[in-house]
Amino acid sequence: MKRLLVAFVGIVCLLAGALESVRSETLPAKGDQPFFKDPSQVPDFQRHVIPLLGRLGCNGRSCHGSFQGQGGFRLSLFGFDFRMDLAGLTADDRIDRAHAADSLVLQKGTLQIDHEGGRRFEVGSWEHGLLQRWIESGAKGIAVPSKLSRLEVTPDEVVFHSNGASAALQVIAVWENGDRENVTELCRFRTNDDSVVSVDGSGVMTSQGVGDTHVVVFYDNGIAAVPVMRPRDASLKLSSHQTLAPGIDYFVNEKLDKLGIIPSDICTDAEFLRRVSIDLTGTLPTPDEVTRFLADASPEKRQRKIDELLNRPAYAAWWANKLCDFSGCNPQQQAELGQETSVQWYMWTYKRLLENAPYDELVRRIVLAEGRQQGQSYEEYAREMSSYYREQDPQDFADREFMPHYWTRRSMQKPEDAAQAFAHNFLGVRLQCAQCHKHPFAPWTQDDFKQFARFFEPIKFGVQSPDENRYREIAKTVGLNVSDKNGAPIRDDVLRHARKGRVIPWRELYVADRNSEVNLDLLRSRKISLAPELDPRTPIMEWMLEPENSYFAKAFVNRVWAGYFHVGIVDPPDDLNPANPPSHPKLLDWLTQGFVESGYDMKWLHRTIASSDAYQRSWKPNETNEEDRRNFSRAIPRRLPAEIVYDSVKQSLAASDQQQEVRTDLSRRAIGHLSMRLAGTYAMQVFGKPDRAVNCDCERSNQSTLLQSIFLQNDPLIDQRLEGSGWLEELSRQEESLTKADHPALVREAWLRTVCRLPSPDEETRALQHLSSAESTVDGMRDLLWALLNTKEYILNK
Repeated sequence: MKRLLVAFVGIVCLLAGALESVRSETLPAKGDQPFFKDPSQVPDFQRHVIPLLGRLGCNGRSCHGSFQGQGGFRLSLFGFDFRMDLAGLTADDRIDRAHAADSLVLQKGTLQIDHEGGRRFEVGSWEHGLLQRWIESGAKGIAVPSKLSRLEVTPDEVVFHSNGASAALQVIAVWENGDRENVTELCRFRTNDDSVVSVDGSGVMTSQGVGDTHVVVFYDNGIAAVPVMRPRDASLKLSSHQTLAPGIDYFVNEKLDKLGIIPSDICTDAEFLRRVSIDLTGTLPTPDEVTRFLADASPEKRQRKIDELLNRPAYAAWWANKLCDFSGCNPQQQAELGQETSVQWYMWTYKRLLENAPYDELVRRIVLAEGRQQGQSYEEYAREMSSYYREQDPQDFADREFMPHYWTRRSMQKPEDAAQAFAHNFLGVRLQCAQCHKHPFAPWTQDDFKQFARFFEPIKFGVQSPDENRYREIAKTVGLNVSDKNGAPIRDDVLRHARKGRVIPWRELYVADRNSEVNLDLLRSRKISLAPELDPRTPIMEWMLEPENSYFAKAFVNRVWAGYFHVGIVDPPDDLNPANPPSHPKLLDWLTQGFVESGYDMKWLHRTIASSDAYQRSWKPNETNEEDRRNFSRAIPRRLPAEIVYDSVKQSLAASDQQQEVRTDLSRRAIGHLSMRLAGTYAMQVFGKPDRAVNCDCERSNQSTLLQSIFLQNDPLIDQRLEGSGWLEELSRQEESLTKADHPALVREAWLRTVCRLPSPDEETRALQHLSSAESTVDGMRDLLWALLNTKEYILNK
C-alpha cells in the first residue's frame, strides 16, 4: 500500500511539473504557418514589410532611421511614416520590379554588395523571400493604414525556476477589421532588466537571475508587456493573501508569494509615527506627541493618528507643495510677478486641500481657468486683480473659483510646449519624443502630438482686442509704457500703485475664437469637432474624467504611491506607457478604481495607503527581501526631502513654546511660502529641491550625497540654527539651576526632538558621559544636538 501511495505521489508530481513547465518555461508551436511566410501570398507593406525592417534594425536611429539617413537612404524613425518609407525604398533604383532578385535593398541586405550595416539576412531566408515577393508584386504601399486593435501574447506571465531555463513567446496581431495573424517573427523584443531575463530576436526568453521584470513586445503601433519572475525560493509561501479581501496587502502579498519573498515585520510605533508624520504632513512629531503615542496601548491608535494627521493644516501644506511640484509652479517661468504669482498659486492649492476638494474638481478649476470670472468686464477684472495687492484689506486670491496661473507661464505660450506640459502634469505621459518622430516605447506618433498641440492654440495671455484702449488708458495713469498690442508685464513701480489701492492694468488669460471648425484626434481616443467658439480644453477635461481613461486618475494615484514608497507602481511615476508597465497592475487598477469611486477623495487615497501593512513594514530586511526594491516587502529608507530638512532643523531646535508655531506658520516654512523663495538657493540645491523648470518628476532628487553630509556638519546655516536655537537659549537661562539630575530628561528630549524616539540605554549612557565632561550643560547639549542632526537616522525617513 505504501509503495502504491509513493508511486501515486510521484506520478502526480511529474504531471504537476510537466504542467508547470508548459505554463512557464516552454511554449509549443501553435497555429498555422504565418501568412508572411507563405510563398503564394503577397506581403502587406504595413503589416509585414515595415515591421520586418524594424526587426532587422533598418529604421533604427543608428541606421537609416536617423535624421540624416545612411548612404543617402532614409527611413522614418521606427517606421510609421509609410509614404516616406515607400518613397525611400523605391527611389534611386533601390527596387528593380522587373528583376526583383537584383534589387539593391536585397543585395545590400545579404552582403552581395558592400553594406556598412552588415548582413541583415541570408539569401533564401524567409526574410529575403518576403521582401522579394513584395517587390515582385509591384512594391506597392498602402492607401489607408490599417488599425491594430491589440497584440495577444502567450504566455501572459512567465515564472522561471532555474538559470538557463527558457520560454518562447507567441504574438498574435488582431486588427480592427477582425484579421488575426501570428506575427512573432516580425516583432521586436526588449527586456526591461537583462539581469533577470534575456530575450532574443525570435522572442525566446532565457532566465538569468532572481527577480522580476517585463519582456516588452513591439509590432506596428502595438506594445505588450509580459511579466517575468524568478523566485529566490519557490517553496516560501506567505499564503496570507488568500485570507484577505482584495486590497493593497492582498495584491502585494500575492506577488511576494510568486517571488518567494517573506515581508519584513511591522515597524515599531516610533518608526511609524515619524514616518507617517513626515509623509503626510512634512513635519516631525513633537516630543510630547511621541511620548503620548508610545504610551497609548489602543490597537486603533495608528488609524486614529492617520486620521488626525489628515485633518491638520500641515497635511494641506505639504501636499500642496507636492501638487505644485507635479504641475510646475515656478516663479522664474511666470509671465507676471513671478514670486507673488507663485505664492498665490500655492495658497490657492493649499486652500483646496484644506477644504478636501476632490482631485478632479481641483484640476478642473485649473484646466478650465480664464483670467476673468464669468460675466466680468475688463474694468472689473483689473479692479479685482489689483485688490489682491493692496496693503489695506486685500482680497484673498485663494477664494477665486478658478486658478489661471498654470497657463500664464512663459513655458506655456507655445502650443507644443503646452501639450508636453499638460500631458506630463495631468496624465503622467511623456510626449517629448513624439514631437519629432514616432515614440519608440509608446503608441504616440508625430501626428498624434501635432493634433494634441492644436487643442492649445487658442489659449492666450495678453490683452483682448475690444479692451485694448481701456488697458492703455489705465496703463498711462500709472506710468506703464505699452508698445505691444498684447500688453506689458507689471513692474515693481507699477505694483506700488496697486498696493496704495489704485487700479493698474493687467493682462489676462483668455480663449481666442478659431477662424473655423476643426476636427482633431485626441491622443488616439476619439475625433473631436471644435466649433470656433468652443474652449478646446473642455473636451480634454471631459475625456480625462471618463471611466475608461487610463491616465488621469491612475497618474495621480501612482504619484501619491511613489510619495510613500519612493518608487511608483509604475516607475518612473511620470512615464505611463505600455513599455513601462506597472509592477503590480491589479493593485494599481484597484487603487485607481477606489479613488474614482470615492469621488476623487485625496484623503481616502492617503488613508488607504498609510493604513496598509505594506506601508507600515519595517525597513529591516530578512534573507529573502534584502535585494527587493520594487515589491514593497519592506520599507526602503529615503532621505528627507529638501524642504523637510530645512523645516525639521528649525523644529528640532525651537523653543518649547514655539514648537507648534514652527509647524503651522506657513509664511516661515519651506513647504509653504518659502518654497518659492528658497528655490535655487544653495541649501535647497544640495538636498535636491526641484526648480520645476522641466517636465519631469525626476527633477526632484532624494539621493544621498557626500555634499549633504558636509552641509549638515559644517555649513554656516547649521551653525546659525544651533547658535540661535530657542531651546538652547531656554536652557541657557536655566543654566544655574540645572544639575546632573536634569541631564537624563534633557538627553531623552534631544532624541525625541530629532529622531523621534527614546535613546537606547547605551546611547543615553554615552550622552550623559559627554554632558558631564562638557564645560556647561548648554555646550554639551549643543554638541549632542549637532551629533544627532548628523546621524543617518535623522536625515532618513525609514
